[in-house]
Amino acid sequence: MRAGFALTGDGACIADARHHAAAFLDQAHAEHQVTVSARARDLTQLVVSELVTNARKYAPGPVLMELRVSGRAVDVVVWDSEPTIPSARAADPGRVGQHGLEIVRAVTESLFMEQDPLGKRITARINLSGAPDMAS
Repeated sequence: MRAGFALTGDGACIADARHHAAAFLDQAHAEHQVTVSARARDLTQLVVSELVTNARKYAPGPVLMELRVSGRAVDVVVWDSEPTIPSARAADPGRVGQHGLEIVRAVTESLFMEQDPLGKRITARINLSGAPDMAS
C-alpha cells in the first residue's frame, strides 16, 4: 500500500502532512488489516513532522511525501528541491533547536538519504509494532 502527497511548502503543510500520515495508517488498518500500534502511529507523525519541517525550512518550493506500508513497517519518504544531504549534529544538550535529524535517527529502524537530479529524498522506516528492530 502506498500514497503520495504534494505539499505546498507553506506553514500549513506540516499539519497537513501529519494528517495525511494518520489517515494513511488508519486506511492501512481498516482496508488491509495492517496492525499499527499507537506508538508507531505517534512516531510516524513525529517523523513526518520533522522531515517536512526541515524540507520547508531549508528548501525552496514544493515538498513531496510518499507513505508506503510493506510487511511490518511504514516508510516515510520526503523529497525536496535542496540537493544538500543533511547531517545530524553532535549531541549538545545546551543547543536550542536543530535536533530533528537526531530525533528521526533515534526513533526509526533505518534512515536513508540520497541526492537526485533535482534535490534529495529522505526515507525513514518505522516498525509498525512501535518497537525498535534490533536486527536491522
